[in-house]
Amino acid sequence: MEFSHVDRATVLAEALPYIRKYNGKTVVVKYGGNAMISQELRQAVISDIVLLSLVGIRVVVVHGGGPEISELLKKTGKESRFINGLRYTDQETMDIVQMVLCGRLNKDLTAMVNRAGGRAVGLCGLDDSLFQAVRLAQDGVDYGFVGEITAVAPEVVKNALDNGLIPVISSVATGVDAPCSYNINADTAAAKLAMSIGAAKLILLTDIRGLLRDKNDEDTLIPEVRVSEVPRLVKEGIISGGMIPKVDCCVEAVRNGVARTHILDGRLPHSILIEVLSHAGIGTMIW
Repeated sequence: MEFSHVDRATVLAEALPYIRKYNGKTVVVKYGGNAMISQELRQAVISDIVLLSLVGIRVVVVHGGGPEISELLKKTGKESRFINGLRYTDQETMDIVQMVLCGRLNKDLTAMVNRAGGRAVGLCGLDDSLFQAVRLAQDGVDYGFVGEITAVAPEVVKNALDNGLIPVISSVATGVDAPCSYNINADTAAAKLAMSIGAAKLILLTDIRGLLRDKNDEDTLIPEVRVSEVPRLVKEGIISGGMIPKVDCCVEAVRNGVARTHILDGRLPHSILIEVLSHAGIGTMIW
């Protein structure tokens, strides 16, 4: 499909009111899934983040790295194990989680943002005790070194934003109940951080279009959900499985001051720009 100069100008003009609306506001993006694996999608996400920053929107990126962790575990001959959707994390696995998330992956993403014209700084949840956690205790199940965030100290993030930087943050936490580090679900980390810094938007990039009325039919996307509607949708089984914790993160964020939360399809190039700077909107907005 060919775009004329008029088409391109129309797209830019459409973005103007949204640039004005979100200028100076903070948007937290949880980055992961296929958008992190595919080089093409990775470049699209990075360019979206840089563009938002250049037009005056304060962007924070929180990332996981499940596929990269699994790959390194496999190379060391260790099998990945999941319980209720969470990676069982013994000490050896935690060492690899910290090596991947706080090391190579975080710095690779930071360098990509800088090469694309942004100004990024790589951080992890251990820096300045950004994320503080205790061992997850849920229904008597042992998840190993998987943590539950109990406090967020966002000053290091606020300082970076105030200096025009894009914080790129990996989802590990300082243990406050033991001298250890904890593996943290990236959706949860992003939501907790969004609440603590008064973000205007929380965006969770996923591998599906959003919340579907029929999980086997992507044409049944539900574009908007009010927080008050969530219990009914859970009861009806529309919100189920792995979507429950994502929606729970959004609900908690909205109840704690984040105006808009979004579950977006990270497989769609430039999904962040479409959501933030256009009339169209995609995915599911929970507010």
